[in-house]
Amino acid sequence: MTTASIRDHSRDQAMRKRAAAVIPGGMYGHQNVAAMPEGFPQFLERGRGSHIWDIDGNEYIDFMCSYGPILLGHAHPKVDAAAAAQQAEADCQNGPSSKMVELAELMVATIPHADWATFAKNGTDATTWCVTIARAATGRKKLLAAKGAYHGAAPWATPRLNGTTPEDRANIHYYTYNDLESVNAAVAEAGDDVAAIMVSPFRHDAGLDQELVDPAFARGVREICDRVGAALILDDVRAGFRLHMGGSWESVGVRPDLSAYSKAIANGYALAAVVGNDKFRDGVRQVFNTGSFWFAAVAMAASVAAIEAMKEEGAVEAMSTTGGLLRHGLATQAESYGLRVRQTGPVQMPFLTFADDTDYRKAMLFTGEAVKRGVYLHPRHNWFLSAAHTAEDIEQALEVTDVAFAEVRKVFGEG
Repeated sequence: MTTASIRDHSRDQAMRKRAAAVIPGGMYGHQNVAAMPEGFPQFLERGRGSHIWDIDGNEYIDFMCSYGPILLGHAHPKVDAAAAAQQAEADCQNGPSSKMVELAELMVATIPHADWATFAKNGTDATTWCVTIARAATGRKKLLAAKGAYHGAAPWATPRLNGTTPEDRANIHYYTYNDLESVNAAVAEAGDDVAAIMVSPFRHDAGLDQELVDPAFARGVREICDRVGAALILDDVRAGFRLHMGGSWESVGVRPDLSAYSKAIANGYALAAVVGNDKFRDGVRQVFNTGSFWFAAVAMAASVAAIEAMKEEGAVEAMSTTGGLLRHGLATQAESYGLRVRQTGPVQMPFLTFADDTDYRKAMLFTGEAVKRGVYLHPRHNWFLSAAHTAEDIEQALEVTDVAFAEVRKVFGEG
């Protein structure tokens, strides 16, 4: 595996040409690999457990997990069986199946701060719904969000302003993550019109080192929301069920009023959820929010099976164990080559950056050499562990990253 094999990407290249004719830009969004190192496939064929295969049949150990949705491993048998059984009955109908109630009950039983649950399809749906619920319940307009944080692709949140208007952001004030003084300053700026403060479980801005939450910051934001009568919204779209089954701030003893979930809650089936406490139940009733596919039963059946499997298999603990092995191995290798790296964020959602690498040249070389040898990492986005990753996967991946570090040392020298 450590030798850079000559991989066939002919089908992928042909498919890219076809895509360019019918899809603007050839591809769009965060899964567009145009800016990735050479060797990254654009089109994938299948996944099993912790491994994926591209359309040319090349195999990779997957450390992106579909950018987060795959928590139990690709094609998890229990989840897929539940989805298939529901698909044999019906999926999208005139009304939801009973799986919706079953799933809501399961989420309420699993998440301590949840008294109710509603469902949609994408993370942007969930974060936007949280904001509208908070505004409806409080009768206020202003939202506080962290500078640089990503909360979705809607005009109010998208990191790229093309196609948006100043009015889309007119009621948003910004603070600095883990800085309570900046939160208080944003509250003062917004006056008595603060509907909600939105936070991520930890800072995971694109391309930057991740930053774990300071428990004092989490407690402080909770106290501010209580003092001014605003909703505390936890955007758990990216981290939900990877750090703690009860919510990502459960481990720091802080419970939000509203939480947005998506990505991993159905192990790859399209689903999002908003959960909240009874204080905001009437806010949900006041807001009209719907979608033709939001009530579809297959993803809900998959989610019930996925959440049950996460508990049965000890998924959080499994990811923590293998993530710890990966972090230790990478640190040892980097030191052996005289390379200064930073590993940040939770071990279940790791990210490695190189010192003095603002243009990502070292990261691009490192991940490019890795993907040539069958390990799929990302140069600018945090990675993801799944419960399907094994100690053997980590061992094989570290054989590859050792060679990738050697290439970085060869090209850039120490440092």
